[in-house]
Amino acid sequence: MRSHRVFFAALALAAGAFLATASLVAQAGQHSMYVSVVDEEGAPVPDLGPADFIVREDNAKREVLTVRPATAPMQIAILVDTSQAARDEIQFIRTALPPFVSALTSGEVKNEVAIIAIGERPTVFADYTTNRAALQKGIDRLWSMQGTGTYLLDGLVETAQGFKKREATRPVIVSITSEGAELSNLQHDQVVAPLKATAAAYHAITLGRPSSSMTDEMRNRNIVLDEGPRQTGGRREDLLTGMALQPKLTQLANELTHQYLVSYSRPESLIPPEKITVAAAKPGLTARGTVVKEKQARP
Repeated sequence: MRSHRVFFAALALAAGAFLATASLVAQAGQHSMYVSVVDEEGAPVPDLGPADFIVREDNAKREVLTVRPATAPMQIAILVDTSQAARDEIQFIRTALPPFVSALTSGEVKNEVAIIAIGERPTVFADYTTNRAALQKGIDRLWSMQGTGTYLLDGLVETAQGFKKREATRPVIVSITSEGAELSNLQHDQVVAPLKATAAAYHAITLGRPSSSMTDEMRNRNIVLDEGPRQTGGRREDLLTGMALQPKLTQLANELTHQYLVSYSRPESLIPPEKITVAAAKPGLTARGTVVKEKQARP
Protein backbone atom coordinates (compact mmCIF):
# COMPACT_ATOMS: atom_id res chain seq x y z
CA MET A 1 0.00 0.00 0.00
CA ARG A 2 2.80 2.36 0.91
CA SER A 3 4.54 1.66 -2.38
CA HIS A 4 1.38 2.79 -4.16
CA ARG A 5 1.34 6.09 -2.23
CA VAL A 6 4.99 6.68 -3.05
CA PHE A 7 4.32 5.93 -6.71
CA PHE A 8 1.41 8.40 -6.96
CA ALA A 9 3.36 11.08 -5.08
CA ALA A 10 6.23 10.70 -7.52
CA LEU A 11 3.76 10.85 -10.41
CA ALA A 12 2.26 14.10 -9.05
CA LEU A 13 5.72 15.65 -8.69
CA ALA A 14 6.59 14.65 -12.24
CA ALA A 15 3.35 16.19 -13.55
CA GLY A 16 4.05 19.42 -11.67
CA ALA A 17 7.56 19.56 -13.07
CA PHE A 18 6.20 18.98 -16.57
CA LEU A 19 3.68 21.82 -16.28
CA ALA A 20 6.33 24.19 -14.95
CA THR A 21 8.61 23.29 -17.83
CA ALA A 22 5.74 23.76 -20.30
CA SER A 23 5.12 27.24 -18.87
CA LEU A 24 8.76 28.17 -19.45
CA VAL A 25 8.75 26.79 -22.97
CA ALA A 26 5.67 28.86 -23.76
CA GLN A 27 7.83 31.97 -23.38
CA ALA A 28 10.75 30.52 -25.30
CA GLY A 29 11.48 29.61 -28.90
CA GLN A 30 10.61 31.43 -32.10
CA HIS A 31 8.79 34.76 -32.37
CA SER A 32 8.02 36.95 -35.38
CA MET A 33 7.50 40.50 -36.62
CA TYR A 34 6.12 42.04 -39.81
CA VAL A 35 8.81 44.46 -40.91
CA SER A 36 8.98 47.22 -43.53
CA VAL A 37 12.39 48.35 -44.77
CA VAL A 38 12.63 51.45 -46.95
CA ASP A 39 15.51 53.48 -48.35
CA GLU A 40 16.02 57.24 -48.08
CA GLU A 41 13.50 57.77 -50.89
CA GLY A 42 10.86 55.73 -49.09
CA ALA A 43 11.05 52.79 -51.51
CA PRO A 44 10.96 49.19 -50.22
CA VAL A 45 14.30 47.38 -50.15
CA PRO A 46 14.22 43.84 -51.63
CA ASP A 47 16.28 40.70 -51.10
CA LEU A 48 17.21 41.14 -47.43
CA GLY A 49 18.28 38.31 -45.14
CA PRO A 50 18.81 37.60 -41.43
CA ALA A 51 22.09 39.55 -41.31
CA ASP A 52 20.25 42.71 -42.43
CA PHE A 53 18.03 42.96 -39.33
CA ILE A 54 18.72 43.79 -35.68
CA VAL A 55 15.99 42.73 -33.24
CA ARG A 56 16.12 43.77 -29.59
CA GLU A 57 13.88 42.95 -26.64
CA ASP A 58 14.28 45.38 -23.75
CA ASN A 59 17.63 46.36 -25.34
CA ALA A 60 18.82 42.71 -25.43
CA LYS A 61 19.85 41.65 -28.92
CA ARG A 62 18.15 38.51 -30.27
CA GLU A 63 19.26 36.07 -32.94
CA VAL A 64 17.39 36.51 -36.23
CA LEU A 65 16.54 33.05 -37.54
CA THR A 66 14.70 33.51 -40.83
CA VAL A 67 13.56 36.31 -43.13
CA ARG A 68 11.00 35.81 -45.87
CA PRO A 69 8.35 37.85 -47.71
CA ALA A 70 5.18 38.43 -45.68
CA THR A 71 2.34 36.70 -47.53
CA ALA A 72 -0.46 36.60 -44.92
CA PRO A 73 -3.46 38.73 -45.96
CA MET A 74 -3.86 42.07 -44.16
CA GLN A 75 -7.04 43.45 -42.64
CA ILE A 76 -6.79 47.19 -43.36
CA ALA A 77 -9.14 49.77 -41.86
CA ILE A 78 -9.04 53.18 -43.55
CA LEU A 79 -10.38 55.86 -41.20
CA VAL A 80 -11.41 59.02 -43.07
CA ASP A 81 -12.20 62.42 -41.58
CA THR A 82 -15.62 63.51 -42.83
CA SER A 83 -16.02 66.43 -40.40
CA GLN A 84 -16.66 70.02 -41.42
CA ALA A 85 -12.94 70.80 -41.12
CA ALA A 86 -12.17 68.27 -43.91
CA ARG A 87 -14.33 70.12 -46.44
CA ASP A 88 -11.38 71.45 -48.47
CA GLU A 89 -9.52 68.13 -48.38
CA ILE A 90 -12.30 65.64 -49.09
CA GLN A 91 -11.97 65.95 -52.88
CA PHE A 92 -8.30 64.94 -52.68
CA ILE A 93 -9.19 62.05 -50.36
CA ARG A 94 -11.86 60.75 -52.76
CA THR A 95 -9.35 60.92 -55.63
CA ALA A 96 -6.45 59.30 -53.76
CA LEU A 97 -8.29 56.36 -52.19
CA PRO A 98 -9.31 54.32 -55.29
CA PRO A 99 -5.72 53.67 -56.51
CA PHE A 100 -4.67 53.01 -52.91
CA VAL A 101 -7.43 50.43 -52.46
CA SER A 102 -6.63 48.91 -55.85
CA ALA A 103 -2.96 48.47 -54.93
CA LEU A 104 -3.90 46.75 -51.66
CA THR A 105 -6.46 44.35 -53.16
CA SER A 106 -4.59 43.43 -56.37
CA GLY A 107 -2.06 40.66 -56.78
CA GLU A 108 -1.86 37.19 -55.31
CA VAL A 109 -2.45 38.23 -51.68
CA LYS A 110 -6.04 39.44 -51.31
CA ASN A 111 -6.03 41.94 -48.46
CA GLU A 112 -9.35 42.92 -46.91
CA VAL A 113 -10.07 46.66 -46.71
CA ALA A 114 -12.74 48.64 -44.86
CA ILE A 115 -13.75 52.30 -45.24
CA ILE A 116 -14.77 53.98 -41.96
CA ALA A 117 -15.93 57.60 -41.64
CA ILE A 118 -14.97 59.39 -38.41
CA GLY A 119 -16.83 62.67 -38.78
CA GLU A 120 -19.70 63.00 -36.26
CA ARG A 121 -19.39 59.35 -35.10
CA PRO A 122 -17.35 56.38 -36.45
CA THR A 123 -19.47 54.80 -39.21
CA VAL A 124 -18.61 51.88 -41.48
CA PHE A 125 -19.16 52.87 -45.12
CA ALA A 126 -17.69 49.64 -46.52
CA ASP A 127 -17.03 46.57 -44.37
CA TYR A 128 -13.89 44.46 -44.76
CA THR A 129 -13.80 43.06 -48.27
CA THR A 130 -11.55 42.40 -51.26
CA ASN A 131 -14.28 43.62 -53.63
CA ARG A 132 -13.13 46.91 -55.16
CA ALA A 133 -16.62 47.79 -56.41
CA ALA A 134 -18.00 47.57 -52.86
CA LEU A 135 -15.10 49.66 -51.57
CA GLN A 136 -15.67 52.26 -54.28
CA LYS A 137 -19.28 52.60 -53.13
CA GLY A 138 -17.96 53.36 -49.67
CA ILE A 139 -15.51 55.93 -51.04
CA ASP A 140 -18.34 57.59 -52.99
CA ARG A 141 -20.18 58.19 -49.71
CA LEU A 142 -17.31 60.26 -48.28
CA TRP A 143 -18.39 63.91 -47.95
CA SER A 144 -17.75 66.44 -45.23
CA MET A 145 -20.71 67.03 -42.92
CA GLN A 146 -21.65 70.51 -41.81
CA GLY A 147 -21.45 71.22 -38.09
CA THR A 148 -19.48 68.09 -37.17
CA GLY A 149 -16.10 67.36 -35.57
CA THR A 150 -13.61 64.50 -35.75
CA TYR A 151 -13.81 61.35 -33.61
CA LEU A 152 -10.41 59.87 -34.44
CA LEU A 153 -9.67 58.41 -31.01
CA ASP A 154 -13.10 56.77 -30.75
CA GLY A 155 -12.61 55.40 -34.26
CA LEU A 156 -9.24 53.88 -33.38
CA VAL A 157 -10.56 52.15 -30.26
CA GLU A 158 -13.67 50.82 -31.99
CA THR A 159 -11.58 49.57 -34.91
CA ALA A 160 -9.20 47.78 -32.52
CA GLN A 161 -12.19 46.18 -30.79
CA GLY A 162 -13.46 45.06 -34.19
CA PHE A 163 -10.09 43.46 -34.96
CA LYS A 164 -10.28 41.55 -31.70
CA LYS A 165 -13.77 40.22 -32.46
CA ARG A 166 -12.72 39.24 -35.99
CA GLU A 167 -9.54 37.62 -34.65
CA ALA A 168 -7.61 39.58 -37.28
CA THR A 169 -4.21 38.01 -37.93
CA ARG A 170 -2.49 40.98 -39.58
CA PRO A 171 -4.42 44.17 -38.72
CA VAL A 172 -3.49 47.59 -40.12
CA ILE A 173 -5.08 51.01 -39.56
CA VAL A 174 -4.60 54.00 -41.85
CA SER A 175 -6.17 57.27 -40.68
CA ILE A 176 -6.56 60.37 -42.86
CA THR A 177 -7.58 63.42 -40.85
CA SER A 178 -7.73 67.18 -41.10
CA GLU A 179 -6.48 69.52 -38.39
CA GLY A 180 -10.02 70.22 -37.19
CA ALA A 181 -11.43 69.83 -33.68
CA GLU A 182 -11.23 66.42 -31.97
CA LEU A 183 -14.38 65.50 -30.03
CA SER A 184 -13.44 62.12 -28.55
CA ASN A 185 -13.33 62.05 -24.75
CA LEU A 186 -10.53 59.51 -24.38
CA GLN A 187 -7.08 59.71 -22.85
CA HIS A 188 -4.15 58.83 -25.08
CA ASP A 189 -3.23 55.68 -23.12
CA GLN A 190 -6.79 54.39 -23.55
CA VAL A 191 -6.17 54.42 -27.31
CA VAL A 192 -2.57 53.28 -27.69
CA ALA A 193 -3.06 50.27 -25.38
CA PRO A 194 -5.78 48.60 -27.52
CA LEU A 195 -3.71 49.16 -30.66
CA LYS A 196 -0.76 47.36 -29.09
CA ALA A 197 -2.96 44.63 -27.62
CA THR A 198 -4.36 43.72 -31.05
CA ALA A 199 -0.92 44.06 -32.72
CA ALA A 200 -2.34 46.58 -35.20
CA ALA A 201 0.12 48.68 -37.18
CA TYR A 202 -1.12 52.29 -37.14
CA HIS A 203 -0.27 54.70 -39.97
CA ALA A 204 -1.44 58.30 -39.42
CA ILE A 205 -1.75 60.97 -42.13
CA THR A 206 -2.84 64.51 -41.27
CA LEU A 207 -3.75 67.18 -43.82
CA GLY A 208 -3.43 70.94 -43.42
CA ARG A 209 -1.50 73.32 -41.24
CA PRO A 210 -1.01 72.20 -37.62
CA SER A 211 -3.77 73.32 -35.27
CA SER A 212 -2.94 75.71 -32.43
CA SER A 213 -5.77 74.36 -30.27
CA MET A 214 -4.78 73.62 -26.65
CA THR A 215 -7.87 71.65 -25.65
CA ASP A 216 -7.48 68.41 -23.73
CA GLU A 217 -9.04 66.49 -26.62
CA MET A 218 -6.48 67.87 -29.11
CA ARG A 219 -3.61 67.23 -26.70
CA ASN A 220 -4.57 63.58 -26.38
CA ARG A 221 -5.01 63.25 -30.14
CA ASN A 222 -1.57 64.71 -30.80
CA ILE A 223 -0.01 62.24 -28.36
CA VAL A 224 -1.80 59.34 -30.08
CA LEU A 225 -0.67 60.57 -33.51
CA ASP A 226 2.91 60.56 -32.22
CA GLU A 227 2.99 57.51 -29.95
CA GLY A 228 0.58 55.27 -31.86
CA PRO A 229 2.60 54.85 -35.08
CA ARG A 230 5.92 54.79 -33.23
CA GLN A 231 4.88 52.02 -30.83
CA THR A 232 3.05 49.85 -33.38
CA GLY A 233 5.47 49.86 -36.31
CA GLY A 234 3.54 52.39 -38.36
CA ARG A 235 4.43 55.79 -39.74
CA ARG A 236 3.20 59.36 -39.28
CA GLU A 237 2.92 61.83 -42.16
CA ASP A 238 1.95 65.50 -41.84
CA LEU A 239 0.98 66.98 -45.22
CA LEU A 240 0.34 70.68 -45.67
CA THR A 241 -2.12 70.07 -48.50
CA GLY A 242 -4.36 67.27 -49.70
CA MET A 243 -2.69 67.46 -53.11
CA ALA A 244 0.24 65.51 -51.62
CA LEU A 245 -2.00 62.68 -50.41
CA GLN A 246 -2.11 60.47 -53.50
CA PRO A 247 1.68 60.02 -53.92
CA LYS A 248 2.00 59.43 -50.17
CA LEU A 249 -0.67 56.71 -50.25
CA THR A 250 1.02 55.14 -53.27
CA GLN A 251 4.25 55.01 -51.27
CA LEU A 252 2.46 53.50 -48.26
CA ALA A 253 0.73 50.82 -50.35
CA ASN A 254 4.08 49.85 -51.86
CA GLU A 255 5.58 49.59 -48.37
CA LEU A 256 2.72 47.51 -46.94
CA THR A 257 2.73 45.05 -49.83
CA HIS A 258 6.50 44.49 -49.62
CA GLN A 259 6.97 43.63 -45.96
CA TYR A 260 9.10 40.87 -44.48
CA LEU A 261 8.22 38.24 -41.91
CA VAL A 262 11.22 38.26 -39.57
CA SER A 263 11.53 35.38 -37.09
CA TYR A 264 13.91 35.45 -34.14
CA SER A 265 14.69 33.42 -31.04
CA ARG A 266 13.99 34.31 -27.42
CA PRO A 267 15.57 32.56 -24.42
CA GLU A 268 13.35 30.94 -21.83
CA SER A 269 11.73 33.45 -19.49
CA LEU A 270 8.55 33.74 -17.45
CA ILE A 271 8.44 37.51 -18.00
CA PRO A 272 7.64 38.68 -21.55
CA PRO A 273 9.56 41.72 -22.86
CA GLU A 274 8.04 45.18 -22.47
CA LYS A 275 9.66 46.63 -25.60
CA ILE A 276 10.53 44.97 -28.91
CA THR A 277 12.35 46.92 -31.63
CA VAL A 278 13.77 46.16 -35.06
CA ALA A 279 16.37 48.10 -37.03
CA ALA A 280 18.17 47.74 -40.34
CA ALA A 281 21.84 46.78 -40.12
CA LYS A 282 22.77 48.79 -43.21
CA PRO A 283 23.05 52.60 -42.94
CA GLY A 284 20.54 54.66 -44.88
CA LEU A 285 17.72 52.15 -44.41
CA THR A 286 14.72 52.52 -42.10
CA ALA A 287 12.99 49.49 -40.58
CA ARG A 288 9.57 49.50 -38.91
CA GLY A 289 8.19 46.38 -37.27
CA THR A 290 4.90 45.12 -35.84
CA VAL A 291 4.94 42.16 -33.48
CA VAL A 292 2.98 39.14 -34.67
CA LYS A 293 0.41 38.38 -32.02
CA GLU A 294 0.77 34.82 -30.76
CA LYS A 295 -2.28 32.71 -30.17
CA GLN A 296 -2.87 31.77 -26.57
CA ALA A 297 -1.67 28.25 -25.94
CA ARG A 298 -4.32 25.66 -25.27
CA PRO A 299 -4.25 24.00 -21.85
